[in-house]
Amino acid sequence: MRKKICKLLITGGCGFIGSAFTRQAITSGYKVVVVDKITYAGDEARLRDFKGKYKFYKTDICNEKKISEIVKNEKPDVIIHFAAETHVDRSILDARAFIDTNVSGTQNLINVSRKFKISKFVHISTDEIYGDSKSGTFTETSQLKPSNPYSATKAAADMLVKAAIRTYNFPAIIIRPSNNYGPWQYPEKLVPVVILKALNNQKVPVYGVGAQIREWLFVEDCARGIRLILKKGKIGEAYNIGSYFEKKNLDTVKRILKEVGKPEDLIKFVQDRPGHDFRYSLNCEKVRKLGWRPKVNFESGIKETVKWYLDNLGWTKNKLTVLQKYWKLVYQKKGSKQ
Repeated sequence: MRKKICKLLITGGCGFIGSAFTRQAITSGYKVVVVDKITYAGDEARLRDFKGKYKFYKTDICNEKKISEIVKNEKPDVIIHFAAETHVDRSILDARAFIDTNVSGTQNLINVSRKFKISKFVHISTDEIYGDSKSGTFTETSQLKPSNPYSATKAAADMLVKAAIRTYNFPAIIIRPSNNYGPWQYPEKLVPVVILKALNNQKVPVYGVGAQIREWLFVEDCARGIRLILKKGKIGEAYNIGSYFEKKNLDTVKRILKEVGKPEDLIKFVQDRPGHDFRYSLNCEKVRKLGWRPKVNFESGIKETVKWYLDNLGWTKNKLTVLQKYWKLVYQKKGSKQ
């Protein structure tokens, strides 16, 4: 008889996707412990409506000793591992933080989970580990061909989890979502960048000619999929979660501009980033057989997302101030090295 899961320890529970899952987990009746370093992209405000309904530790997953203490004291049934450095552009400039968190941090969690005999470990990965494809879709058994430092470190984390499954019979499940969007996303990713630039009548940067294709998944749908896999997923398996909705980046930008009532002449094509993947596309039959389907289509999702940013401009402006300071320092450093 399967043991009932009651208590979750969620790493990165104050991040974008992690907080969406955390909100749903609390609403569903789970006891929740959140571990989050609160980097520039993490924010406990994402859980403001659930204050007092979860336990929080501001801790770096790279600190294995501290993580051990938390797991020993809290005794979670399951660890859901969202914590990661995620922005490709930052990884291209400096991959060290990505190696530390995404690789070493994941191995620390594996070590601690094994030490305290955690009954299930759910590792949240990304579709970017597959690299890109001009046709067809990626299944869970497709070759991993990461194209940038971010996706390379996430692929390395996947391989560490897979190795633990094979070597130690580690009770893990791997989940690989497609591009998420929705409320509370940090304003360095495409959708919030376009919304906020447009609202300020600023030029909206589009890499290359905007021909890159992404599969867009509303964040709440992604969180629901993860919850279902937590309940019904098979130990040792990987699961893709995608929407089957693919759209060129340029078309995505145009749709957002239309929603905020701004002209397309705000679009500014900029030099493409190095190693930019052309297209991601996931085969999601495996998770669909468990009973999951996305509920929010792209049109509805964009409307809801734009409305959220309009209603929460204070939060986003504060994040933008921090983000602008970061990139100013980056360009200053680059200039001093030339």
